[in-house]
Amino acid sequence: MEDHAILNVKNLSTHFFTENGVVEAVNHVSFSLRKGKTLCIVGESGCGKSVTAMSIMGLISSPPGKIVDGEVWFEGKDLIRASKKDMRKIQGNEISMIFQEPMTSLNPVLTVGEQIMEPLIEHKLLTKNQAKKQAVELIKLVGIGRSEEVFKSYPHQLSGGMQQRIMIAIALSCNPKLIIADEPTTALDVTIQAQILDLLKNIKEERNMSMILITHDLGVVAEVADYVVVMYAGKVIEEGTVFEIFKDPKHPYTKGLLKSKPIINQRNKRLYSIPGQIPNLIGLEPSCYFFERCEHRMDICRRKLPENSKVNHDHQVSCWLYDKSEGALS
Repeated sequence: MEDHAILNVKNLSTHFFTENGVVEAVNHVSFSLRKGKTLCIVGESGCGKSVTAMSIMGLISSPPGKIVDGEVWFEGKDLIRASKKDMRKIQGNEISMIFQEPMTSLNPVLTVGEQIMEPLIEHKLLTKNQAKKQAVELIKLVGIGRSEEVFKSYPHQLSGGMQQRIMIAIALSCNPKLIIADEPTTALDVTIQAQILDLLKNIKEERNMSMILITHDLGVVAEVADYVVVMYAGKVIEEGTVFEIFKDPKHPYTKGLLKSKPIINQRNKRLYSIPGQIPNLIGLEPSCYFFERCEHRMDICRRKLPENSKVNHDHQVSCWLYDKSEGALS
């Protein structure tokens, strides 16, 4: 187990058993998160980012989903083998999650105040009056004015940006050690996105929390990440510090993601897009999953799945171009 790591994920595999076959949504994923740091998980939609987060939180619905292999250690606790009772003590208390769509994650029949109070009463055993007072303070903390009035509001009475701030308030209510934010700026306009990211970054630093941020926006990654994990078709294909990933990306997929980012002074140029699509996750062949879309593909890429290769102490890549054991290109 890595020194000073608050979270260790080892060979995590989550599959969904459907009528059409087994969907290998997360396939032997491993990474660590150090205390007080931010890890960004990036990749296209459907690459397994959210399923990884839901697996860590113990929120995979069974059936059809099941964690079939691997370990998740949080401060020495084995989350995969923890009882439902123990997981309930951790969920929302020690680890909190900000979900992707606040419009569907907030309960429409409860006021936002009641929803912030719930974890405070459940985990911190506060009285209703104590929980209400703290909930109002949390609404102020996330930058919403008229906190007493907003406390009594229902989700549909708030804008998308305010709803997302309420989701952050709920996640922060028990002062967790780890926050998992699953694309927290989805469906928000650019100005509000920046405000939400600044809010998360500032609160994380003030409270010395750790954070996993799931996103496909590399601009977000550059701004907030300490460490980056790039996922493709359920696997980690590159990982490293944010400096290493942006300065010297190795995997053709990572390079493609970086090329796809709009550049302000190149507005007249056609925006680059990676050709092709993510492969069907049912019945994956033992080959490089990016093979069909890669301009550097070799014969071995079709025949064999690449192993992780160390670029340096802070940088690993899963690509035959950098696998020295096979005498591939370096």
